[in-house]
Amino acid sequence: MPFLRSRPAAPVLLLTLLVASAGLTGCARGADPDTITVLNSATDQHEHDQQQKFFDRCAKPLGVKVEQTSVPAAQVATKALRMASSHSMTDILELDGSELPQFADTGGLVPLKKAGVSLDGLSTGAVSMGSFKGTAYGIARSVNTLALFYNTDLLEKAGVTPPTTWDELKVAAKKLTRGKTFGMAFSATPDADGVYQFLPFFWSAGGNEAHLDNGKGVQAVQLWKDLVTERSASSAVVTWNQQDVNDQFIAGRTAMMVNGPWQVPVLSEHPSLHWAVTTIPVPVAGKDPVAPMGGTVMTLPRTGETGRQTTAAKILNCLNERKNQVGWGAGVNNIPTRDTAAAQYKADNPKLAGFADTVATARSRTALVGARWPAVSTALAGAFQSVLTGSSSPEAALKRAQSQATAGGE
Repeated sequence: MPFLRSRPAAPVLLLTLLVASAGLTGCARGADPDTITVLNSATDQHEHDQQQKFFDRCAKPLGVKVEQTSVPAAQVATKALRMASSHSMTDILELDGSELPQFADTGGLVPLKKAGVSLDGLSTGAVSMGSFKGTAYGIARSVNTLALFYNTDLLEKAGVTPPTTWDELKVAAKKLTRGKTFGMAFSATPDADGVYQFLPFFWSAGGNEAHLDNGKGVQAVQLWKDLVTERSASSAVVTWNQQDVNDQFIAGRTAMMVNGPWQVPVLSEHPSLHWAVTTIPVPVAGKDPVAPMGGTVMTLPRTGETGRQTTAAKILNCLNERKNQVGWGAGVNNIPTRDTAAAQYKADNPKLAGFADTVATARSRTALVGARWPAVSTALAGAFQSVLTGSSSPEAALKRAQSQATAGGE
């Protein structure tokens, strides 16, 4: 999933033990003093080249170069552990936002303010995504979230306006379901994709990841169940990841879908497909959607190399200047985290304004539960899967999920 990085984090216990033993300390002996090293997941050539462009822009005035080591997103954590254990940790480590708490909890990351990295002007949600127990350890240049894509031709043909509430969504999805085309599509897989897509409904209803059984998330699970039961959405959503959902949309087999800005380059390859974006419908008219904030954060591992750390911190400050955030956001279809940069991005990209509007009220998945998030995510996925497959009621599923999350996070 380009630029999302909402993959499951490494098992908490294993990560804690390994990072604690390795300490994330010690750059390799003989490291080039004129080269700042970065570990990230920019394996996509376009993203890698975009990264290098901005790294070079910020490194040149400092008289240094930046060298990226890029591995698949799911391998970043384990790669970092291996590098730490061999005392060859990079100067900058780019992590998925959901992984940061487990690294920060071990003391393996340097607090950004202590290192001289400024967070002034960044959105509250972005700062939260890079923080653990009130201390900022990671900084995000841009973030992503979810919105509702819709096929403008199909909606016009059916006489449907983009829904803003859940009731409107159910009515619109039913009207748009014709022949082999479903009205609505989303990912409900029992993993990070499904959970990421469920959270806007769960949170907007008042659901609480620290208390899955507080009763407020029940209506969100019921909404998904109703859409499938009424055949406004395919029962196959339990097997579709976010790319699968996008494929359905491109093929004309769904009129609306929940998805992220990382799909824009693919959608743009189909000029005959006319689409638009709006915010995800909410339970009650006038309420703001509460969606997850996804993306990566750049951190400074505790290597003990203070000189290199100072240079790396200056690079992070440069990357997060307004003009660089705007350029980076445009290059990867993500929303800048600096308030002024986000406003400019929205003005420059009106078609994607729905994402910019949603980011304003989006929040971090780990804000309430910290390092317990992987256990909570797994339990929540099991809950909506059991309801959609008909093996449980929403109330029972979420009650069971809370017990599982509590046990799994201990």
